[in-house]
Amino acid sequence: MSEPRSFEVVLFPDPVLRKEAEEVSSFDDDLRSIVDGMFARMFESHGVGLAAPQVGLSRRIFVLNDEGDAEKPDRNLALINPTIKSLKGDKVRFEEGCLSLPGVHCDVTRPDRCLVHAYDVEGKAFEMEVEGFVSRIIQHEYDHLQGVLLVDRMTPSDKMRNRAAVEELKAQYRAARP
Repeated sequence: MSEPRSFEVVLFPDPVLRKEAEEVSSFDDDLRSIVDGMFARMFESHGVGLAAPQVGLSRRIFVLNDEGDAEKPDRNLALINPTIKSLKGDKVRFEEGCLSLPGVHCDVTRPDRCLVHAYDVEGKAFEMEVEGFVSRIIQHEYDHLQGVLLVDRMTPSDKMRNRAAVEELKAQYRAARP
């Protein structure tokens, strides 16, 4: 068994966050190490979901724990090469944040339920229909795999309210890359 990889969260506007992530082809110890490292980073960052592009890997992987509680590993879910098959239910507006956009929050309207097909870390296919908060996390993390970010889901008023935080992230990114 390999050690979990160590990751830092990649912040907006890093270009890796805008790329469509690549399919995973090998279900091996390296994949397990990546997934374990992503869970560790998610919990350390006090998140409930984390997609591979958010740790600098353009791979179709995301992890979630809807309670954000490392002490509840039964709530952990890793989805490899996920595909959202359908979105259903009432459209619900709910405030979202993102580990790659610290300090930025906005209301996002999403369908309440989704049907997702994915693989586990062993390469076994599964399908599940989820609703509520788990569905929202899956839809948010799936967006990351498509290169879609929270800033793309903002209303004009959300953009105005979050403008200073977004501009600060851009400035920090530019300053780190002279």
